[in-house]
Formats: sequence, structure tokens, C-alpha cells
Amino acid sequence: MIPGKNFPRYAYLPGRHPHPVRDPRGHSYLAQEPPMSVPIEAALSSESYRWGVDLFNHGYYWEAHEAWEPLWLAAKQSTPHLLFFKGLILLAAAGVKIREGKPTPARRHAGRAASLFRRVTGLQDREFRGAIGMSLPVLADLAETAVGWTRVAGAATGSLPKPVFGFRLVPDEGRT
Repeated sequence: MIPGKNFPRYAYLPGRHPHPVRDPRGHSYLAQEPPMSVPIEAALSSESYRWGVDLFNHGYYWEAHEAWEPLWLAAKQSTPHLLFFKGLILLAAAGVKIREGKPTPARRHAGRAASLFRRVTGLQDREFRGAIGMSLPVLADLAETAVGWTRVAGAATGSLPKPVFGFRLVPDEGRT
């Protein structure tokens, strides 16, 4: 975990918890995030990326998406990074849908994520492998099968996060 960062008090699920940033009861309401400007070469070792990985691995899927979105928006000059971050965001969205007990949208998001990871395969493989701890084809396969081996019904009980994927993103030691 990143020093000085604490996990939110709940893992947001639409309709079950206060919206994190729009609702005054939200865990990130009025939180001041510094404007982020990360050169694309540094994106995969940035604090935002690593924070997103921590959130994802601990079941905070909506929050991981929020951590990665600025990196995706900043990746316009690098198609591989743009596709990679969009894939991670869709995979996080699949996690939200699994926790909501919605298998059809979860499969759709996971399938789209897998497709994006496959499009990036062969482009900067070593860099992306180091950022997630596995090859992109392996992550694509895991994304596609994730909804099948998770118990979608009843996946979200309470507000504590519940990781729903049978894998973790594990950046190389030099990236953390």
C-alpha cells in the first residue's frame, strides 16, 4: 500500500452507498486531489497507477477506476497506454457489476477489457508485464473467465470491499 493513503471507508456500489464525490456523505466528498500531470513514460510507475492497483486488489473497483481515469485521459499520445488504461478501467467496472450481482454487464465489460488487452499485445509487452505482473494475453484470458468463476449472486454484502477476481495485479518491485 502507498504510505499516507488509507482505503475509503466503503467500496462504492451504485444505489447502495452514497456517491463518493457528489454526496456530502460520500467517502471522497470535497476531497482535494492535486491536479495530475504525469508524463506517459512515468504513468505505470506513478502514484495514481499504484494507488489504483492497491484499490483494485482490495476490491475497491469504482475507486480504482477513478484513480486510473486521469492516466487514461492523459494517454492520448500513446495508443498502447490509452488501450491499456481503458482495459483496466473496464475490468474495474466489471468488478463493480460482479459485486452488484449483474452478470450480463460484468461479462460485457470484462470482454471489452480482454479485447483491449489483446490489441495491446506485442506493443511494449515488457513494460505492461512489469506493471501488472503477467502478460497481457494472460490478463485478457483472466478477464474473460472472471465472471464465470465468481459467485455473482450475493457478491456484495455490506459496504466492506470484497475482491471478486481470482487474481491480483502485481507490479514489479521497481514500480512500487
